[in-house]
Amino acid sequence: MAAVIFSLSSIPDLRSELPPLWDLVLRKLAHATEYALLAFFVLRAEAAGHHQHHPWALLAGAWLVATLYAITDEWHQSFVPGRGPAVLDVILDSSGALLGALAGWRVTLNPPTKQDAVKRPAEQS
Repeated sequence: MAAVIFSLSSIPDLRSELPPLWDLVLRKLAHATEYALLAFFVLRAEAAGHHQHHPWALLAGAWLVATLYAITDEWHQSFVPGRGPAVLDVILDSSGALLGALAGWRVTLNPPTKQDAVKRPAEQS
């Protein structure tokens, strides 16, 4: 996923033929989605190798890795003609990373919920 992000960041102009507002909204949603996927995959990789770590540490680690990558990606864009770094993009990327890490945490580690603690009568046998 990081290679995909790096490749897309290397393209000088990613504008589409859509109206400017739609183009902006879709590009910003793409930012959040890319980093959500990155954090999701990082958490899955962390969980596969570090079962002894607390789930919150895995969540924080995945978010931190994705956010740090977002910062370096914006720095990388400062060297691409027609592109430049933007703090708003890091905020969007970091927000997407948090959502992706939370999704990865839920899917991978499946923390118990209140409903899991209360067994149905048919399951108590």
